[in-house]
Amino acid sequence: MSAASYLLPYDFSPLTVLSFALALGLYGVALQRLPEADRPGPGRIIAFVAGVLLCYGAMQTRFDYYSQYMFFVHRGQHLILHHLGPILIALSNPLPVLRYWHRALGSGGRRMLRPLGLVYRILQQPAIASILFVGLIYFWLWPPIHFDAMLSRQLYWLMNWSMLLDGLLFWWLIFDARSPAVSTALGYGKRILLLALVAIPQMILGAWIVFSRGMVYDVYEVCGRAWPMPPETDQLLGGLLTWIPPAMMSILGILIILRRAMHEDGKFTSRKTVTEGPAS
Repeated sequence: MSAASYLLPYDFSPLTVLSFALALGLYGVALQRLPEADRPGPGRIIAFVAGVLLCYGAMQTRFDYYSQYMFFVHRGQHLILHHLGPILIALSNPLPVLRYWHRALGSGGRRMLRPLGLVYRILQQPAIASILFVGLIYFWLWPPIHFDAMLSRQLYWLMNWSMLLDGLLFWWLIFDARSPAVSTALGYGKRILLLALVAIPQMILGAWIVFSRGMVYDVYEVCGRAWPMPPETDQLLGGLLTWIPPAMMSILGILIILRRAMHEDGKFTSRKTVTEGPAS
């Protein structure tokens, strides 16, 4: 196979290609039309594009083939869709772009989107967001469900899209660029607590897979593996990918939130000093 063939979809999905193309297209149009003061900087633009392309690559390149025939690659696919890609997109802070299209919709368009706004606010409740974030991982890795999802095209796409959308919702809640002091954004302490809470069950699940005796996910034996790798090794690597990288990303997220909180506290202290003047 040529190098270019690895970039072609293994299981072509017009809806998936259209969705990612639309996301990049709308982002690009907004960048051209936004005032200079509101336009994201190069770093944020690169983070957004990289996050979108990573998720696209996980779903619509040859990588998707290996994800269907190797358990550890499948775990890498969900690591991208549920963690890495959404983290980059959330850190890019596309709020100015979203606000631009919100205004461009007009009152009629905004009225049509109100039901989605209600669902969004419900899903962004901290308890619901964290339970859904971890619950989907457990649900799709429950052996009977996982077996069916890997053998059904419809369930397979539902699994991947649910992981991507849930990842976007959760990491947007965590990395919301708005200050909790002047908006309804979740407080920094609560964000740190959520990151710690969701890390624990992921670590437990990964450890269970790693230390399980016998094959937990025998669907890869039924379908055959893409590479001649021992099943035990495949399962071990998949368990490690479920265990370690998500925990590391939670730690990284906590560090980012702490940095933001300290930066904001420093700005508040400086502003207070200027307002009150030097102590007499």
